[in-house]
Amino acid sequence: MEILIESLKSDTAVMISAIFMMILGIAFLLLFIQTTKLNKRYQTFMKKLGNGENIEEDLEKYIYYVENVEKQNAEIVSFCQNIQEEVSGCVQKIGLVRYSAFEDTGSDLSFTLAILDDSNTGIVLNGIYSREMSNIYAKPIENGTSKYTLSQEEKQAIQQAIQSKRTYHIQNNHKDK
Repeated sequence: MEILIESLKSDTAVMISAIFMMILGIAFLLLFIQTTKLNKRYQTFMKKLGNGENIEEDLEKYIYYVENVEKQNAEIVSFCQNIQEEVSGCVQKIGLVRYSAFEDTGSDLSFTLAILDDSNTGIVLNGIYSREMSNIYAKPIENGTSKYTLSQEEKQAIQQAIQSKRTYHIQNNHKDK
């Protein structure tokens, strides 16, 4: 150990240390110059990319705009969900069946009209026409059925409405004589 301490005290060790320090100083100076050049090139690049303005500020603006757009999109999605919930309760399915209620009247002037929402809830109207009078009856429909007795034409109109998929066709029932 003493030999090591003695060799460090010698002029040769001091000389080697001084040379090593100069090499480190030159390396530091070269790295500093290189970092300065790189920083200038970075600043020039950012200005060119930003069309003469600081692109970092532009990026911050765009991030702010993107966050606002995300908030607006969330509001739009919520609004659309509310509309969809409301629309499901609106009239969406219609079934219409025309028929002759009595043998002495022709032209299928009686009708049954089923008007339903998305959950097959609504009303069925039955208009019965005869030469002497015309009557309309209404029955509530829930989930495609009614607590009241339904005629064959009413059942047919309800079934037609359920299967309509938002297309409406008039069906004529001609009774064979």
